[in-house]
Amino acid sequence: MLTMARLSILALTLLAVVFATACGPDDMVEEKAPIVFSDLNWTSAQFQNRVAQYIVEKGYGYPTDLVFGATLPLLQGLRRGDTQVTMEIWLPNQEDAWVDALAAGDVELVGESLGRDWQSAFVIPAYLQEQYPELDSVEDLKDEKYKALFATTETRGKARLVSCVIGWVCEEINAQQIEAYGLSDHIHIINPGDGAAANADLYGAYERREPWLGYQWGTNDPAAELDLVRLEEPEYTDECWETTKACAYRYATISIAVHRDIPDRAPEVVEMLRAWNLDLERYKEVGKWRLENRDASINETALWWLKSHVSVWTAWVTPEAAEAIKSALDANEIPDGWTNE
Repeated sequence: MLTMARLSILALTLLAVVFATACGPDDMVEEKAPIVFSDLNWTSAQFQNRVAQYIVEKGYGYPTDLVFGATLPLLQGLRRGDTQVTMEIWLPNQEDAWVDALAAGDVELVGESLGRDWQSAFVIPAYLQEQYPELDSVEDLKDEKYKALFATTETRGKARLVSCVIGWVCEEINAQQIEAYGLSDHIHIINPGDGAAANADLYGAYERREPWLGYQWGTNDPAAELDLVRLEEPEYTDECWETTKACAYRYATISIAVHRDIPDRAPEVVEMLRAWNLDLERYKEVGKWRLENRDASINETALWWLKSHVSVWTAWVTPEAAEAIKSALDANEIPDGWTNE
């Protein structure tokens, strides 16, 4: 005769079998929470996001999404957990805000994305310097002859300088540099609404072979595609930068940061980001491809890169993830989290 205890165990076992049969194996798998990327408003960051999203969705099974915006608002969003991954933290540009976020324990640095990069507010086309070889320093912009090269009706005799996008950290830094160099009476600053407008301004002037003066950085599309020259500036020092900023930018280190919860919630994703290695030389290939395929979107650029650089990204992921990503690429699958461009 069965005891009451044995009857209870038998009943519980039967219930478990019935539940498992009814639900099926797919219902027993825990649904993964989305990983949201900070979609910074310039090309290299957006390209890296799309590549990372493909790997995270197709290789590791996490849904992804994007939040578009500028540098400082998205850093605050990362701190709050509105986003979970930022592929480009520029240091020292964001140093003050970054140090606060780190000290509060809101964020964690997990690796480098593009490594080291240059930036300058005083860039001109090489063809212009060939015409005016003595125009080689920021001090030369005080000379009426050279200042007049960049003057327009709008600037009223001042040199027109296309500076940083509104909301980027460099918007304020460039303004401080111009004042510190004694150029406020000689330069009229233009702050574009977005990176595309800034790039279009340079591309247009370059095609017409017109004078152009403004801000660029090494991983930006025009810098990778066009022949540009940086005007000489006093060499960077910590003392200068912490006081007047009357000196050149320090080379920036471009790193990857995550919200504090991600290492525990998605450790395999963090391991992939720690292994990430898309340095400047590799990124230049992206710039060249985009130059030859001007109509290609960021999504199409990411697909091209993933398919043609398998040996690079497979070193970042597990063998199982690599096989899943390859299968998705072969089937031309698109991540759900990509924007429709």
